[in-house]
Amino acid sequence: MEQFAPVKRSKDGQAVQYLIVDDSVFARKNLGRIIESFGGQIAGEAGDGLTAISEYDRLKPDIVLMDITMPQMEGIEAAEKIVQKNPEARVVMVSSVGYQENIVAALQRGARHFVQKPVKPEVLYEVIKYVLGEDGAVASAAGAGA
Repeated sequence: MEQFAPVKRSKDGQAVQYLIVDDSVFARKNLGRIIESFGGQIAGEAGDGLTAISEYDRLKPDIVLMDITMPQMEGIEAAEKIVQKNPEARVVMVSSVGYQENIVAALQRGARHFVQKPVKPEVLYEVIKYVLGEDGAVASAAGAGA
């Protein structure tokens, strides 16, 4: 797998913490490998929207990667509930169900971005940098910091 320059939190230089939410264990493991290639850390995982909400509250990750189609509670509803309670939350929808109406609904309800499955690491990397905005920094080879 391609190695990317690590994306760190600019406030403290620490690894970005992720909550991965997908009903597929395979999809969670795959996303985890991609995230680790960006220097990220998996703070936690969830297999449905209800668990995602409680795990977000417990872990307060920097970014949530959330599937749309899941049991108990769909990802769009879970994203909306997380963002209502935590306006600073950064939720990125990751789904093979890339219908325009799903993408629009997710963004209207608080998701920051959408990534189509199968996830291309280089696409997710750019989305992560974009979603972190001012709160993220890409480590340079020279080690220049804030």
